[in-house]
Amino acid sequence: MSENFYALIMAGGGGTRLWPLSRQDRPKQMLPLTEERTLFQVTVERLRDLLPTDHIFVVTGADMAEALHQSTPNLPFENFIVEPFGRDSGPAAALGVFRIAERDPEAVIAILSADHHIADEEAFLQALRAAVVFARQGYIVTLGIAPSYPATGFGYIERGEKLGEAHGLAVYRSLRFTEKPDEATAALFLSKGTYSWNGGMFIMTAARAKQEFARQQPAMYALLERAIAQPAELPAIWQQIQKISLDYAIMEGAQDVAVIPVQMGWSDVGTWSTLFEVLARDQDDNVVRGGDHIRIDTRSTLIVSERLVVTIGVSNLVIVDSGDVILVCDKDRAQDVREVVRQLKAQGKDAHL
Repeated sequence: MSENFYALIMAGGGGTRLWPLSRQDRPKQMLPLTEERTLFQVTVERLRDLLPTDHIFVVTGADMAEALHQSTPNLPFENFIVEPFGRDSGPAAALGVFRIAERDPEAVIAILSADHHIADEEAFLQALRAAVVFARQGYIVTLGIAPSYPATGFGYIERGEKLGEAHGLAVYRSLRFTEKPDEATAALFLSKGTYSWNGGMFIMTAARAKQEFARQQPAMYALLERAIAQPAELPAIWQQIQKISLDYAIMEGAQDVAVIPVQMGWSDVGTWSTLFEVLARDQDDNVVRGGDHIRIDTRSTLIVSERLVVTIGVSNLVIVDSGDVILVCDKDRAQDVREVVRQLKAQGKDAHL
């Protein structure tokens, strides 16, 4: 891979829908959910065949930087870009782009999430190689996830004309981004066969990224220029930056966007139900992570606990034991865990957050 290729891993999220295991002091990306390594460790490891370790940068919060570095000691600590507090993915990505561009103005940057599951890592790496080719031609390239059902929890990318091929993969012009649709619209998208899920993976040159931030977010751009010139002023400057996602900040309004549809066994592992989908199940369609499970007439249930759990006559449940909290919910209602976190915050129960 090119000596100018860099990865920017976004590692600042909270993962509230995976409460009570995902907490403020140990969020989703720091948990070993799909294997013995944490999601963050797996993300870093899958990139090591593609680029040098010192080309992997991480944007994260001040409260997580040290712990993340300890979990991946081969990453230089200076590659951890610390945002003073959360401002969503737009400013975080922009800060990372500015820092990498300062080191290498010719950089091609892959902006990736720290907490996604990818079953077919070779397909992912092949797609990144193809994306770099078109990024060098001036495109912003996104990896489009082949949809397997009419999901309402993901954004969608519609593809148009074929632009060409790279590393054996077809590359298309992106026509539009659509935010999370209702079920009928999602089903329509799936039937058309020209839509992909937006997995939040974007590849572009540092120059192109800065150009889009300057064009679409001029106030943010000006503030970040000041912050790069005066690093000690970052906390005060960060306070003035608008909270906005990367999609809203530049992607939805960007020009010359390309999409590479790819099947790579991707999951955002965003809820307990999506975690259930990516883990191996027993003969009764159950998943057990951690301790022992004695079951009688139990089906399609996820159990995460270091203690013995006994279930009798239940199905389609999520049971999570974090030591101080036990969650039991219908697997189809797993996304509502986020509402529990909101209620805990409103009630001031910080010990359980």
